[in-house]
Amino acid sequence: MNDLRQLRHFVALAEHGHFARAAEAVHLSQPALSRSIQALEASLECRLVDRHSRGISLTAHGQLVLEHAQRLLAGSRSLQNAVAQLGNLQMGELRLGAGPFPAARLVPQAIGRLAQAHPRIRIELSIDDWRSLRMRLLDEHLEVFVADIRELQDDPLLAVEPLQQHAGVLFCRPEHPMLCKAPLDGRELATLAFAGTQLPETVEASVREFSGRDRPLSIRCDNFMVLKALVAQSDVISLAPWDVIAEDVANGRLAVLPVAGNVPRQHSAYGVVSRAGHSLSPAAQALLGALREEDEAFRQAAP
Repeated sequence: MNDLRQLRHFVALAEHGHFARAAEAVHLSQPALSRSIQALEASLECRLVDRHSRGISLTAHGQLVLEHAQRLLAGSRSLQNAVAQLGNLQMGELRLGAGPFPAARLVPQAIGRLAQAHPRIRIELSIDDWRSLRMRLLDEHLEVFVADIRELQDDPLLAVEPLQQHAGVLFCRPEHPMLCKAPLDGRELATLAFAGTQLPETVEASVREFSGRDRPLSIRCDNFMVLKALVAQSDVISLAPWDVIAEDVANGRLAVLPVAGNVPRQHSAYGVVSRAGHSLSPAAQALLGALREEDEAFRQAAP
């Protein structure tokens, strides 16, 4: 049966699409890499790649093997990482995901706590929407992620721990002309350009209701730092949990846009998500503790 080295060589070849570049990436000669791929094909009794003048392309068998190889290699890294961390939190790595809002405050503060206590842990942070993070978690490219959990809580493949909720607020630049007309109703809000991250279905329905738009977002961007810069420099408005703009409001960089009482209110739904039935590594457990501490510290400091 093939070993993990052959699978690593095959994944490198699939990623680079060329024997010479893949051989360089895995520190092999091109003939040695070719022999490794041939041995893998022989052990699986199928052709994995089609060779042509510009490089290679994967066969249908190759696509299937690539998916399984990536999961096996991710599982191997997870095993090595867990063993390295056992009884020694100064070693190992943590592959962590975060949605745009948790990545704007909670997650970096928790990572800071963890890095200060355990400076030798290697942390790899990926920022994406909750759907993409779920796929990466189940493919074992992530060990845990923090994101909106409204559409994840009933998923039998996931273990979900809710975190503190924060009120959702509309925000704008401090000089926005609509501030003098506030509180605004849905009709007035519908005249403004609205920017936001990918919205959970319940939030999107609420925004659609008060804006009267079939497509509530004028601008979609899953990088919240970019969204804040956009709002601060234009008349575009946006919606976010209070915790990620509280400091900007206090410092006068952003302002809360008051809305009339008939406008639906929303709140955050952060949570920590991991695979159901899988124990967390010591590093992931330490991060979870740091997240809880940061969550509680913000709650106590809130007005």
